[in-house]
Amino acid sequence: MTTTATTPTTTARLGAAADPATLDPEERMTRAELEALQLERLQQTVRHAYEHVPLYTKKFDDAGVHPRDIRSLDDVRKLPFTTKDDLRATYPFGMFAVPMSDVRRIHASSGTTGRPTVVGYTEGDLDRWASLVARSLRASGIRPGMKVHNAYGYGLFTGGLGAHAGIEKLGATVIPMSGGQTARQVQLIHDFEPDAILCTPSYLLTIADAMEEAGYDPRASSLKVAVLGAEPWTNEMRAELERRLDLHAVDIYGLSEVMGPGVGNECVETKDGPHLWEDHFLPEIIGDDLAPLPDGELGELVFTSLTKEAFPVIRYRTRDLTRLLPGTARPGMRRMQKITGRNDDMIILRGVNLFPTQIEEIVLGIETLTPHFILELTKSGRMDALTVRIERHPELSVEVCQAATVVLQQRIKVLIGTTVGVQLEEPGTLPRSEGKYKRVYDLR
Repeated sequence: MTTTATTPTTTARLGAAADPATLDPEERMTRAELEALQLERLQQTVRHAYEHVPLYTKKFDDAGVHPRDIRSLDDVRKLPFTTKDDLRATYPFGMFAVPMSDVRRIHASSGTTGRPTVVGYTEGDLDRWASLVARSLRASGIRPGMKVHNAYGYGLFTGGLGAHAGIEKLGATVIPMSGGQTARQVQLIHDFEPDAILCTPSYLLTIADAMEEAGYDPRASSLKVAVLGAEPWTNEMRAELERRLDLHAVDIYGLSEVMGPGVGNECVETKDGPHLWEDHFLPEIIGDDLAPLPDGELGELVFTSLTKEAFPVIRYRTRDLTRLLPGTARPGMRRMQKITGRNDDMIILRGVNLFPTQIEEIVLGIETLTPHFILELTKSGRMDALTVRIERHPELSVEVCQAATVVLQQRIKVLIGTTVGVQLEEPGTLPRSEGKYKRVYDLR
């Protein structure tokens, strides 16, 4: 494929909307039918967690609530929250609700900020997980028989193996590349001609750069769709990736503590935020005071699993900031606004709250800047200081790029309300993503 268009031309090559006949029965449910199913599964999950997880037994008893008190979906608000600290306190297997002999797989977080969080899956859990990833990939436009390049990391991280099983469940062909070895990624994409790629958005940007360095036109590749997740990313990043690679960039959402990838997914025909697979997960939004917020209000996303056997979670606080919205491509299931920040990603700079994705949005709105930047936090006297280190565009003069950094500084001041430093770097000098990208470096 060769084209010089500035917007994706892949729609004709990609079966956009799924045939309704191929959807899961739950995807076709009315809201009333779905909520009846949710209540039945919520009651079962709460009882299962109370009876088999000591932490939940104690939490429920301390809160004065019993599984029999759950008579409606709103009654979930009577239940205590679960936090990552709870999972760390029960390390490694204290949250498992089945005997270890019934556990078929264990995954864990990296543990970079403390003890890792450990999750387990029964055979039934693994089958449901694969089915939900397959549903997510179908919503993305991937169809049986397509070749899918899986560049999520394999191992204890849930991304690689979770995506792998879903690709196979869908009936597509998986290319299990994993992360890293970028030059080899590029060569295999060129040689194997996959229809789709799964990776983080920042790593797809790295792959696009490497394609150009190898003499390949990213827009001429076989890729029709990219299913991207595992880190917050903006619609501006979507537009950049779609322009660079002439494909559909679709958001997949998940987190290890709730299942892994496949908790929700954007539909390629709308690209308006991930639809949440509410037949398996009950979402809520809470405010700073932990009180529930109505649909449409911005707050922290909370999940209760509805079908997990080995590792049920009750009102798990994700730290992801979003809002719940009515369903579109899947009318019975709510969608969420694209995640562009987390409570624990927030930078407080001289009294102003900002997120790295806000900087990304501004950077990608200035054509003479590259998307390769990092943020460095330092001390300036007794005050915190933030510097945006950004690579200059290799095809533009230093003078043009310096002028663009002035524009960036001004827009950050106007749109976010704080002053930052901007430092221009030579092309190729900043780190490149090989998975989840580290954007913020705290040097204070």
